[in-house]
Amino acid sequence: MVRRKLIAANWKMYKTIRESEAFVAVIRPAVSRLGGCDLLIFPPFFSVPRVSELLSGSEVSVGAQDLSWEDGGAFTGEVSGAMIRDTGATHVLVGHSERRHVIGEGNDVVARKLRAALRAGLTPVLCVGERIDHRDANRHQDYVGEQLETALAGLSAGDVGRMAIAYEPVWAIGTGRTATPADAVAMHAFVRTWIREAFGAGVAERLRIQYGGSVKPENAPGLLAEAEIDGALVGGASLDPVSFLAIATAAVEGGLGPEGRWSRG
Repeated sequence: MVRRKLIAANWKMYKTIRESEAFVAVIRPAVSRLGGCDLLIFPPFFSVPRVSELLSGSEVSVGAQDLSWEDGGAFTGEVSGAMIRDTGATHVLVGHSERRHVIGEGNDVVARKLRAALRAGLTPVLCVGERIDHRDANRHQDYVGEQLETALAGLSAGDVGRMAIAYEPVWAIGTGRTATPADAVAMHAFVRTWIREAFGAGVAERLRIQYGGSVKPENAPGLLAEAEIDGALVGGASLDPVSFLAIATAAVEGGLGPEGRWSRG
């Protein structure tokens, strides 16, 4: 089964509303040339409504970077799934590595947020991935398996069929170590096998599993050429629209020849 690639931009805590508008002004006219993949943008909360408005009617989806596990109530500073839906956004990141390892969210918190996203009718992108100590101890598959087991426990095949999964090799992000396409493919295959055993072959074959380990225009062609890699969750390289479009081009064309490169002109 050929799964359509999903290229997502995670802007993290970057870009004001005005900077977000400038980004959209570059990519929206170019979307028609990228019919072979799906694009998704995760702006900061304050920019989600404006980006959703500017991309309304286009083929680019918009999501939030996080949500509360509660649907409403006295939770100062939190944002519910219903609030996110009200902005026009359709997706949400759940369990990003920075939420897990910087903010300190455990598997139980991620599981609660995943259920809140599903209740709100959002499409979750569930992030999983291991740190360097798990990789060096050859426990990386066990660790990711534990993340999957806790997050997806009790969910139906229909629930899992509504989401995507992003694999983030935390050990290869900002550490000086490199995750090869072979490393990524091996973990993607493990995740798909885990899903197949838990939820059936149909769900596993349809599920899109993105790669999220320092994806750049330079390494995107090699990663996205792999059949097991169904797209990319892009961090720093997604802040520049030209760079982001180059990665999307790699997903469509399987490489970045001169005709596949984007320019500001």
